[in-house]
Amino acid sequence: MLTSELDYNLPPELIAQTPLEPRDSSRLMVVDRASGSISHHHFHELDCLLHERDLLVANDSRVIPARLYGRKPSGGRVELLMLRKLDDLTWRVLVGGRNVHEIELAVLTETIVRVTVEPAQDNGDWILHSSVALEPYLPTLGVMPLPPYIHTPLNDPDRYQTVYARIAGSAAAPTAGLHFTPELIHRLDRSGIGMSFVTLHVGLDTFKPIDEAVVEEHHIHSEWVEMKDDTVAAIRATRETGGRVVAVGTTSARALESAGRKWNSRTPGPLQEFTCLYITPGYQFGVVDAMITNFHLPRSTLLAMIGAFTGFDLMQAAYREAIHERYRFYSFGDAMLIL
Repeated sequence: MLTSELDYNLPPELIAQTPLEPRDSSRLMVVDRASGSISHHHFHELDCLLHERDLLVANDSRVIPARLYGRKPSGGRVELLMLRKLDDLTWRVLVGGRNVHEIELAVLTETIVRVTVEPAQDNGDWILHSSVALEPYLPTLGVMPLPPYIHTPLNDPDRYQTVYARIAGSAAAPTAGLHFTPELIHRLDRSGIGMSFVTLHVGLDTFKPIDEAVVEEHHIHSEWVEMKDDTVAAIRATRETGGRVVAVGTTSARALESAGRKWNSRTPGPLQEFTCLYITPGYQFGVVDAMITNFHLPRSTLLAMIGAFTGFDLMQAAYREAIHERYRFYSFGDAMLIL
């Protein structure tokens, strides 16, 4: 598939700069793959749009304050973006600055820790080495790494976390989950709609455009994914009762499909590994029956996944409709339920 086929023109004013309040007041486009119909709702209606015995599977990864500022011994300013923890003392990072080898991470004038960095062997990333575990210092040293298309400061960092986020490790939020409120989750439960969790730590590759002329030739980073026994049991029960597995976001879909491929089953077993599964048009979904997702950037791997799930023509029609109806796009924007 040509990458140019994943392009579309979005009026800049439709890029949401701030989240709506309350979270579930965002709009929700419902796309029916069987009939090709498109209808318009609000996210707080989700309990009426799903069926009893359906199972929502959401990503409970929590965004870490991954953007750090430091200085070289010479005094020059350095910016770090923590991509992934390799172990307690080693991280894969992006480095903004030249001639960087040693960095002092500081709050005001007080140096917290000194680290060294060296180029990685692939992808232009760097490897950071520290003599002490950095993770406990991140709340003090770091700030929330908002996507590059958001230019308005975020007053409340928790608005870039889902209400169920609990496992720290992501450099970006699994944004389809930002629409849920505790009250909506309670209503879903009362309606017989279950909710289980996977953990997939989102990397910044989620914002990286496809840089090859052909979609399938693009390379994506691996991401850590974990699916525990309780989610496996919930999926099994959903299959037995005729319910649907509804992925909350592309990250949950990637986690579920990674487990399905490993176990070669629509009812997969547990998973705990890095995944580099790249879903493009032509992929046959095995575990995910329906999906909730935001509206994604042109030429992105996420848009390629949505095209694989809906079929390319229906995806294009849905995006044209969203632009015509003035939906809000990207991380703080509105959502789509694909059935």
